[in-house]
Amino acid sequence: MPNPMDPKLISGNANRPLAMAVAHRMSMHLGVDIELVRARVERFNDGEIFVEVFENVRGENMFIIQPTSNPANDNLMELLIMADALRRSSASRITAVIPYFGYARQDRRTKARTPISAKLVSDMIVGAGIERVLTIDLHAAQIQGFFDIPVDNLYAAPVFALDIMHQFGGCIRDVTVVSPDVGGVERARELAKRIGCALAIVDKRRDAPGDVAEMTVIGDVTGKTCIIVDDIVDTAGTLCKAADLLIESGAIEVHSYITHGVLSGKAVQRVAGSRMKSLVITDTIQPSIEAREAANIRILSIAPVFALAIMNIWNGNSVSSLFETDTLRRIYEGAFIGDLFSSQNVAINPVTAATAG
Repeated sequence: MPNPMDPKLISGNANRPLAMAVAHRMSMHLGVDIELVRARVERFNDGEIFVEVFENVRGENMFIIQPTSNPANDNLMELLIMADALRRSSASRITAVIPYFGYARQDRRTKARTPISAKLVSDMIVGAGIERVLTIDLHAAQIQGFFDIPVDNLYAAPVFALDIMHQFGGCIRDVTVVSPDVGGVERARELAKRIGCALAIVDKRRDAPGDVAEMTVIGDVTGKTCIIVDDIVDTAGTLCKAADLLIESGAIEVHSYITHGVLSGKAVQRVAGSRMKSLVITDTIQPSIEAREAANIRILSIAPVFALAIMNIWNGNSVSSLFETDTLRRIYEGAFIGDLFSSQNVAINPVTAATAG
């Protein structure tokens, strides 16, 4: 039986399979049956969101697992309303586990009379009574400073490093990590350092948002297996163009490792028809059926990382240990990383809209 002081998990509708996978991993570590707190998160006919928690949470340490992915506004409101419901039910502490932080790309004013939406969202989260945020690979590190509460920003790089060593360990000297733009060099350099390989950059110039006018490879990729690393893949247009450019510049093959698979519009079709040999994403965003069935898209489970992070926060231990590959190697040991407790294999509980008006 779970101890009343065990961490309590609750999930909205954004990515229930991931939440269930996190609960499963925590159950294995703690030796008790950790289940999601029973609740209903529904929509009335007019689109309003309603939350009802069916269990006593008074004095409990609550963790809400809810990425604010598409539909971003609905999922954000679910998070805020769940937090309000828990606060009014006397939960002792509320931590928002936001695997994908929506609006993160609106982190600064790029021209006059535009908002900083990431700051607005952070204010709303704090105002809802959330006392801590746990996320992974924020698009911009400065977003942590938008909050007046602790923010733990994890990294997918250690997980990617383990998988790359598994996939390319025998020929790691022929691997080159590629940043798809100058802004992502630090992320790419960190991964290259972890696996001990070279670094290259794709420099791109835009005429307008979403419109790449020119791309150039900085570095020698001739005869190399190139691995593009980034935090977000959205329409995949630029990613596919970068893969073409690398092949034309002499690369033998191109793979991509990207944390958040937004994959909007015709992104999956673009990836499927591209010269990329594989696109590897995590399940921070619940992958579509189309993405799961694509031959050259592979999904890594990030649930073990979040499970350990939640337990460390609950126990008052350091979260920074999860930045180390050696720490994560122990929890992924003995299984192929791409298949280990993948949230794809967890049954999805469909949510039906409330009919009350």
